[in-house]
Amino acid sequence: MPDGSLTPLLSFALVVAMIPVALWLLKRTPLGGSGQGQALKSVAVLPLSASQRIVTVEVGTGSERRWLVLGVTPSSIQTLHCMLPPDAQAPGGPAATPTPTPSSTGATLATLPVRSDPS
Repeated sequence: MPDGSLTPLLSFALVVAMIPVALWLLKRTPLGGSGQGQALKSVAVLPLSASQRIVTVEVGTGSERRWLVLGVTPSSIQTLHCMLPPDAQAPGGPAATPTPTPSSTGATLATLPVRSDPS
């Protein structure tokens, strides 16, 4: 009976073929985590060196959206700045909100003397 011996093999091949299709569908649906309504979105990345970068991420949804500028190293992540997204800013209003916690980089820069001559 050749038909009876091919049925399990065809069933197995069908199941194996369905795995990539299911993964592809999962990747493109909200169930897979890439759908609309995410509360975290990467906006920009600026590599400073092989192990350091500045990352801008958007957090929150609706009127609660904020952009966080983060300093990222292999051992730490620090908030450098917190601001409203450019499309959410009121015309003529303040462009940024204060950083919730001072970063060590900001504190260090604030203590440096300011030079008035450009040379």
